[in-house]
Amino acid sequence: MADTKNTQSSTATTHFGYEEVSVGDKKNRVRGVFESVASKYDIMNDLMSGGVHRLWKASLIDWVNPQPGESHLDVAGGTGDIAMRIIDRVGRDKAGLVTVCDLTREMMLVGRDRAIDQGILQGISWACGNAESLPFPDRSMHSYTIAFGLRNVTHINKALAEARRVLKPGGRFFCLEFSQVVLPILSNIYDQYSFKVLPNMGQLVANDRESYKYLAESIRKFPPQDDLIDLMRTAGLEQCSYRNHTGGVAAIHCGWRI
Repeated sequence: MADTKNTQSSTATTHFGYEEVSVGDKKNRVRGVFESVASKYDIMNDLMSGGVHRLWKASLIDWVNPQPGESHLDVAGGTGDIAMRIIDRVGRDKAGLVTVCDLTREMMLVGRDRAIDQGILQGISWACGNAESLPFPDRSMHSYTIAFGLRNVTHINKALAEARRVLKPGGRFFCLEFSQVVLPILSNIYDQYSFKVLPNMGQLVANDRESYKYLAESIRKFPPQDDLIDLMRTAGLEQCSYRNHTGGVAAIHCGWRI
């Protein structure tokens, strides 16, 4: 008798931007995108957003409000931007341990170099891992952050369940992600920018048009703000809420493990 479960798994599909791919292939293709753009990732963030991503990240850290001695997990945080912001907010001599977990080794190598360049040699650790099966114990983290990474996960529900699993009771989940524009006046401008300007910018700066074409498409495939709240609640997170930024171009979601 054929193994029905394995057969279904091998034929299951998901989206990679607007392209339909096998579930097993998406992780490798996402890794390939970030291997390609790793060295230019932070520069492109500044160029793509006109530096506004820095304000969004500052708002994220304000909401996290990290405290001395806490353990923080930053998933899909390869270049270390969020982790280093947490450390600097608390104070380098007071910070607990911030762990960066990323699927792509090349991104973490960039992050380690950045940390060394900024003199951050303690209080930060690096782990290669998948958001859907985190290599950390239950109830081990005070906070979980993921910035511009959740839309690249194959099974968002699994990633959210893993986030809840690793959080301590009273710990909080935070997601900063591109989201659904809520101001009609921005909608057409945003579409034109996403599908015409971004790929051209990716080609010019990172010599990689396709990765930034995928970026624009993956944003449109990501659940709208209220739908993500529903997914968070289904995963067992409570007191879920979100804040829109720049008219919904980005949103920060928060949920508690009670």
